[in-house]
This record gives sequence, structure tokens and C-alpha cells, in this order.
Amino acid sequence: MKSKKELKETYRQMSFRMGVFGVRSKENNRIWIHHSMDLDRAWNSVRLQLSSNTHPNAALQEDWNRLGEDNFIYEIVEELADTKDPAVDYKKEVQALYKLCLEELQPYHEKGYHQQKS
Repeated sequence: MKSKKELKETYRQMSFRMGVFGVRSKENNRIWIHHSMDLDRAWNSVRLQLSSNTHPNAALQEDWNRLGEDNFIYEIVEELADTKDPAVDYKKEVQALYKLCLEELQPYHEKGYHQQKS
């Protein structure tokens, strides 16, 4: 059996799919996007928040409560390739990718659940 230290090191060396994901309403096609260092776990986290009525985005939460989980889909918007380069700050890269996706998709008003900053 591996020691706690060995398990931590094994986990630290694992690579996860990272990038930008979205939760889209099937009814009105509005989208809420966010970024994650682990795209495979992101949906479970967001779905738990929405199901427990604790999601920080009030408009998305309201539609989720009204329409139900079956009327939403989880999608990967952009995925960042892991180059295994230790010099790359992947957290910063994912955040920059998120900002680019916000600019490109403009998920505001009737297109999305985000509040446009003035």
C-alpha cells in the first residue's frame, strides 16, 4: 500500500482536461460559461450547486429551478492542451482562455446568463 505522501505525489502528477465549459438551456439556448482545471468534475460541481439552490448566478438558478435539470446540457467550450511544460502556468492560461471565450461568445442578455460589466 502506498503511503499518504506517495498518493499525494501520484495525484499531483495526474493531468486533467482543463478549459472552459458551459451550461446551456435547451429551451432558450442561453449559456453560462466558466473555467476549470478539471473539466470532467466541473459539471458535477455546478450541478450540485444548482440542485441545492446555491449557484451564484441568480438568472441561471432561476431557470434551472423553473425548467429542471433535464432542460440543460453541459458542454466543453474550449479545451486547453496540456503540454507537460513545467514553465507554463496553466491556471493563468485557463483564465485567459475564459476571458477570450467571454469576448467571443458574448453570453449576455438574451444570449447568456452573465452580467455585462460596464
